[in-house]
Amino acid sequence: MAGSFEGKVVIVTGAGSGIGRATALAFAREGAKVIVADRTPEKGEETAREIRKKKGSAAFGHCDVSKSADVQNMVKKTIEMYGRLDCAFNNAGIEGISASTVECAEETWEQTIDINLKGVWLCMKHEIPEILKSGGGSIVNCASIAGLVGFPGMPAYVASKHGVLGLTKTAALEYAKKGIRVNAVCPGVIQTPMIDRFTKGDRQAYAQLLQGEPVARIGKPEEIAEAVLWLCSDAASFVTGHPLVADGGWVAQ
Repeated sequence: MAGSFEGKVVIVTGAGSGIGRATALAFAREGAKVIVADRTPEKGEETAREIRKKKGSAAFGHCDVSKSADVQNMVKKTIEMYGRLDCAFNNAGIEGISASTVECAEETWEQTIDINLKGVWLCMKHEIPEILKSGGGSIVNCASIAGLVGFPGMPAYVASKHGVLGLTKTAALEYAKKGIRVNAVCPGVIQTPMIDRFTKGDRQAYAQLLQGEPVARIGKPEEIAEAVLWLCSDAASFVTGHPLVADGGWVAQ
């Protein structure tokens, strides 16, 4: 896939760490100009600096994806800097506070849905018109295996990720004849700061996650990044509306 994104401009949200950072670095490695979007400036700037250190092209764009004005400004900055938009990885998300359906706080529900689901919708709402102007392109939304199966104690997160898949399929159908492919990636348990927060350093909790993986290991952010790049590449030209599962076999059980 060497150089397959030369001349392309890509937005990656939640690019300050984890899967987002790995994907931003991968796009840059393949020649893309990358807008590194994150709501934490320090982390986002760090990713952009790392790309530039490796002779890539990147700029940080502050963005809370749950806020329409932030998303509009992020896309506007992309066009002002690079003149076009070809691809986007709408990755920003949170896990929320674990609690049962009954005990889930309304604040947790609203924040999780706002960032994980409304955020993806807002990004596509403002990205799609610019991708159309560029003659078409590709969008990948970050869902999760929690978009395919349930997980006790995570009602808001599971609902948000199921919603992402529905939204992805709808947008894919709407723009199938207009040159934009819209897919989703569904990561399993990946070694990211989110997993660190979820397990809270508890070895037993980590071991339980590991036990659920048929491949007997936790995934790497770089492995999800490669799946995203494939979905955005010409190699996936006949793929749209698809939830690509990269989970070490978790949902196959």
